[in-house]
Amino acid sequence: MSDTPVIGVLALQGDVREHLIALASADALARPVRRPEELAEVDGLVIPGGESTTMSKLAVLFGMLDPLRERVRAGMPVYGTCAGMILLADKILDPRSGQETVGGIDMIVRRNAFGRQNESFEAAVDVDGIADGPVEGVFIRAPWVESVGAQAEVIAEHGGHIVAVRQGNALATSFHPELTGDHRVHALFVDMVRAVL
Repeated sequence: MSDTPVIGVLALQGDVREHLIALASADALARPVRRPEELAEVDGLVIPGGESTTMSKLAVLFGMLDPLRERVRAGMPVYGTCAGMILLADKILDPRSGQETVGGIDMIVRRNAFGRQNESFEAAVDVDGIADGPVEGVFIRAPWVESVGAQAEVIAEHGGHIVAVRQGNALATSFHPELTGDHRVHALFVDMVRAVL
């Protein structure tokens, strides 16, 4: 059996192409996923940044929300960035009307916590489990994690706020590592997927 994992990027909305490139550079076979039958063919999944309310509504529209929840509950490795982090949270503070989550990480997330689009910024972030110094975090209307449950492990903080969490086969960052050309976070996720093949 090949140890090259097939990793999907949820391609309903958001920065899909950048994740496909980052995953490919981390030695995964990357493909966009829009339908349940495509989800069934991947070993792991990235939920990209974008607009979390729109993404959750599109997931319902495309018949993806329940299959996503089932795969995550069954242990499929999943990585969410920014809006993806919000979708992986078991609870959102002040959710928009009709906003649903996939769940999978015992955390409470605050949407747009770091401010609006014009308050976006970059910062060096030390992430547990990633060697060779901090990663450059790009924060765009980014959430932060208000609190985590006993099963979730905080792996990075910035400015006193939790910005990266891991729980079992689920990983989430409030920042966008796919926009920097540094693919170490994606490599970490590819290793998580490879571990369950």
